[in-house]
Amino acid sequence: MNLLPPSLSSRVRPTLRLRLTLVYGAVFFLAGLVLLGVTYLLFNQQLVRTFDDRYTAPSEPGRIKQLFIKQDGVTLYGDAAMEWLWRQQQELRDAAVTSLLAQGAIALVVVGGAAVGLGWWVAGRVLAPLHLVTATARKIAAAPMAERGLHERIALSGPADEVKDLADTFDTMVERLDHSFDGQRRFVANASHELRTPLTLNRALVELAMHRRTASPDVKELGESLLEINARHERLISGLLLLARSEQEVAERSPVDLADIVTHVAAQAADQAADAKVTLYEVVAPAPTTGDALLLERLVHNLVENGIRYNLDDGTGWVRVVSRTVSGDKVEVEVGNTGPAVPPYDVPLLFKPFHRQAGERAVTGTSAGLGLSIVRSVAVAHGGDVRARPREGGGLIVAVSLPRVTDRSW
Repeated sequence: MNLLPPSLSSRVRPTLRLRLTLVYGAVFFLAGLVLLGVTYLLFNQQLVRTFDDRYTAPSEPGRIKQLFIKQDGVTLYGDAAMEWLWRQQQELRDAAVTSLLAQGAIALVVVGGAAVGLGWWVAGRVLAPLHLVTATARKIAAAPMAERGLHERIALSGPADEVKDLADTFDTMVERLDHSFDGQRRFVANASHELRTPLTLNRALVELAMHRRTASPDVKELGESLLEINARHERLISGLLLLARSEQEVAERSPVDLADIVTHVAAQAADQAADAKVTLYEVVAPAPTTGDALLLERLVHNLVENGIRYNLDDGTGWVRVVSRTVSGDKVEVEVGNTGPAVPPYDVPLLFKPFHRQAGERAVTGTSAGLGLSIVRSVAVAHGGDVRARPREGGGLIVAVSLPRVTDRSW
């Protein structure tokens, strides 16, 4: 029966090291108690046997009469002297047994405490490799994207025992997963590159057919539809290429101010916002960081583009882009917009590849469903993170946090 409150009981979890130490201590104390009990029985039995041999009724009746003892000025003879000896023997035996039990208990407690401390140290040494396995597994699990932490290895050194076998097996598993993810990224990049050529050829053929003098209105209308589908496929492939690239760690970093990127992207998206009858605001403040400027520009562009695309169509919609420093070591880009209400439970799904807002058609829709996936990948590749929350009254607020650069010498 668990007597602890649920909140406290969930936090109090004895470790394996503590349980092993308690087992060692319990076994030692149990063995010590058994040893002390056996010693007491043997000691008491020996005292009784010795007294019985020396002070039982003698074979010669006259021996007791000849026994006398002087005690405190009083002389005892015969049976009185024998009784006095009996009491002395009882007191001596009781004192010896008490001394044995008291000193034995003290010795047991002292040596038992030392044994528990030694058991704690031994358990720590034995479990140290398991702590290394756990720490490595936590690093992998704590990575923002699972495949980012797969380069971690335990590389346990020591004797070839069960723990080393476990660590080596874990390393082998992680290495295979790492190779699998790398192969998947290479496949996406290679396939996207290969698909660009036929799509370019298709666009050229459709445009050629549309611009012929003999082309009928039906052919031109069909060509426009085909060009729209082809353009969407090109955007999809470009998004896949960018996603595969952004999921790699950024090796070469250069100084970037997010305020400059926000200003540049807002100027580029002004026409798109005007066509959609959406007002675009920008609030810029210095936000120095480092990274790949093109990827960071794409990150901000995707956020602004999504804010314009998923907005109100009655001319009252707006998109607000902010760059700022949020703390001593973080800078942030935040994009908020008006638009349809987004359920809180649907927010995590927005960052999944190929996820689109409800109501957008899968074939002719203007979105490839990779915008926020690319945003998340770029942010993680730069050591940052992405947070999104529904805006009260409709729309979404997406904030990207990145490491801040304190050295402004650049």
